[in-house]
Amino acid sequence: MPLHVFLRAFSRVVPALLVALLLGQAPARADEGMWTFDNFPSQTVGQKYGFTPTQAWLDHVRKSSLRIAQGCSASFISPSGLVMTNHHCVVECVEQLSSAQKDYVHDGYIAKTADEEKTCPAFELNQLVDITDVTAQVRAAIGDKTGDAANKALHAEQARLEQACGPDKTLRCDVVSLYHGGVYDVYRYKRYDDVRLVFAPEYAVAQFGGDPDNFNFPRYDFDIGVLRAYENGKPAVTPDYLRWSPTGSKAGQLVFTSGNPGGTDRELTMAQLYYQRDRLFPHQQPELAEYRGLLEEFSKLGPAQAREAHEVLFFVENAFKEQQGEEDALLDQQFMQSKIDQENKLRAAVAAKPELQAQYGSAWDDMAKVMGERAKLDTRYYTTNSYFFQQGLLGNAFTLVRAGAERAKPNGERLPEYTDQSLVSVQQYLLAPIPVFKDLEELNLAYTFNVIRRDLGADDPFVHGLLGTESPDQLAHRLVTDTKLDDPAVRKALYDGGQAAIDKSTDPMIVLALKLDPTLRAQRKEYETRVDAPLRAAAERIAKARFAVYGTSIDPDATFTARLSFGTVKGFTNGLGEVVPPYTTIGGLFARGSGAPPFALPESWLTAKPTLDLATPMNLSSDNDIVGGNSGSPLIDSKGDIVGLIFDGNIFSLGGSYGFDPVTNRAVSVDSRALLEGMRKVYHLERIVGEIQAAQR
Repeated sequence: MPLHVFLRAFSRVVPALLVALLLGQAPARADEGMWTFDNFPSQTVGQKYGFTPTQAWLDHVRKSSLRIAQGCSASFISPSGLVMTNHHCVVECVEQLSSAQKDYVHDGYIAKTADEEKTCPAFELNQLVDITDVTAQVRAAIGDKTGDAANKALHAEQARLEQACGPDKTLRCDVVSLYHGGVYDVYRYKRYDDVRLVFAPEYAVAQFGGDPDNFNFPRYDFDIGVLRAYENGKPAVTPDYLRWSPTGSKAGQLVFTSGNPGGTDRELTMAQLYYQRDRLFPHQQPELAEYRGLLEEFSKLGPAQAREAHEVLFFVENAFKEQQGEEDALLDQQFMQSKIDQENKLRAAVAAKPELQAQYGSAWDDMAKVMGERAKLDTRYYTTNSYFFQQGLLGNAFTLVRAGAERAKPNGERLPEYTDQSLVSVQQYLLAPIPVFKDLEELNLAYTFNVIRRDLGADDPFVHGLLGTESPDQLAHRLVTDTKLDDPAVRKALYDGGQAAIDKSTDPMIVLALKLDPTLRAQRKEYETRVDAPLRAAAERIAKARFAVYGTSIDPDATFTARLSFGTVKGFTNGLGEVVPPYTTIGGLFARGSGAPPFALPESWLTAKPTLDLATPMNLSSDNDIVGGNSGSPLIDSKGDIVGLIFDGNIFSLGGSYGFDPVTNRAVSVDSRALLEGMRKVYHLERIVGEIQAAQR
């Protein structure tokens, strides 16, 4: 699924302060920044707020924080592996554990005992253990190589470095590129793949307000999901965890967000931004809107279809708003001029020093040439590498076909997603007993095949190879009807049997994947040679130029890796000139409830209303710098105690991928006090609340 995002499809507003920030000497100002834990500006925080995070404090927060491999953040909240994240980060698990007889998405789920904690299929938590700089090794491996040779050298070196984790499947090592190739690190993680659902509230209150309220503030969501990490069949022992603040937060208080922001584009060149504005978004948005419409119509066919499509429709709506918000940002002339001025300042600083100009001066022109090559190839490359060639039944078929071929090669010569380390997660997902809804699968494939034919044309050789004499709908129906890949035992037999089993298979999904794979591999190689390798080389030179001018006083673009941001609990002034306070209350939740979706509260909350303290803060806003992927991040105070749970951003964070405005950009959290109030008095989670409180100082 797309990463969770905090953007909204409204007209892009770039306040004057943001423009001023972008025109400054260095890109980062105010409390902007998603900082890596090994380069956190502790002294800056100390000078401004009177609290200087120590290395011990940073290490504790890092080890207490988690990445959810499926695209979110989380944290340990007890020494027994209890994990806090958002409901919308566990909804896939909740949906997979549901059935036609019991819809946990609608009704919620409570594990009253440890035995009732249900295993989430294909769910993975990563705890960052340490960071090692490997820039020198990676650059030495690539050397002066270009094109395909550079790609092969990079992939081989990545595989070698990642294998440092060894055969232990509880560890994971990722080579992480920061500053677009300016720095390479190995991030070593503790990996938890036995993750169980403990608590999820009803969807109606977790996502209260639905699409109308999404990406707005004031908000009134109870967006929490509670999990537990297990090892060897027992709750994991987790000595680093975040305790609950006994008092919560107050306006103006210093707060931190520890999470894994999915990705930002603040360091991109103008050529790259123009490409996104003029080619990427105009192509993707109409197709995403079309798919959203198909899902909405599918959901109207009946309760079963509504349940099946619920999760994917939620994320498609988010993705559409994210891209619309980013497109609006790039269409704003004032904002784009600020980016032009920012790039010109850096290029002028480089040109002023002959040695820098000689080394890096041509990098921006090289990048523009690469984007020209990308424009020639991207329609075919992205159309024929559809999302549904990677997910669902056909995605399973391609995974099996490629795994069979790649496992026969030396580890360093494989596609990066099929190295020995990567295969641990591949197997977990491929073999998991995840429910398959064949009617939804058929809709997805028919949509995909229609898009491919429309984008490439009916006479295209790839289209002929894909469809033959069938229509997109006919092909989708035959594939989904006749395949046996919905059975995990069938997938396991094919995976265990390797290439021989794949070659003998008559399953129509496997047959189609075998037929198309050589063409897709050739297209991928061409794209990586003509686009990825030269883009990486140009970006690395620009990163070195930026280092030469600004040093490491700037944070790198987000890469879905561990980051720490700082800010304060703070309201803002909305577009009408009204001051929006930083807190809402539980009483406001009931006042906003209308009885009709998406403002209909579940019966559990209506019943509990007389027992609740309606003055308890419900949601809060802060000026922490976040983007998609931060969903589920803990909001903590200077003691490292939980005061909130990040779940969203306000509408002024629309262009957060490209820049940050501390005047109006806000992160939105569930207040820690509301979380305890709801868990105690609405859901009567004595077992869980007792575990949380026992872990307090």
